[in-house]
Amino acid sequence: MRNVPWQVFALGSAFFAGLTAIFGKQGVAHINSNLATFIRTAIILILIAGVLTWRRGWQRPEAMPTRDVVFLVLSALATGMSWLCYYRALQMAEASRVAPVDKLSVVFAIVLAVLFLGEALTWKVALGGAFVTAGAVIMCL
Repeated sequence: MRNVPWQVFALGSAFFAGLTAIFGKQGVAHINSNLATFIRTAIILILIAGVLTWRRGWQRPEAMPTRDVVFLVLSALATGMSWLCYYRALQMAEASRVAPVDKLSVVFAIVLAVLFLGEALTWKVALGGAFVTAGAVIMCL
């Protein structure tokens, strides 16, 4: 898997995120959205523990840089809030309308990466972000 280009994993992420919308919409049909998020999280925990074990990726906590762990905790909190909002939105609206709005995360990531990570805002990145925004707005009309 080391020679696989990052684009393959990014497309896999997009594909599975698309499945998340479809499966999630069905899963919250008769279950509280917060409970649904809990169930989803428990399954993910088991899946990732299995992958870590299979790939021998476990590390001793003291070997992990504190700064990295703090940012992973913050990322987990942001992910949890995102999932709670996402499942609630899926209960309230069609998946085909929720998913495009959720993809505004691309635009937020661009802005935050420029502001906090010092990443360059090239014309391609700006134009792509504008297209994502336009697509989300059109899908909501």
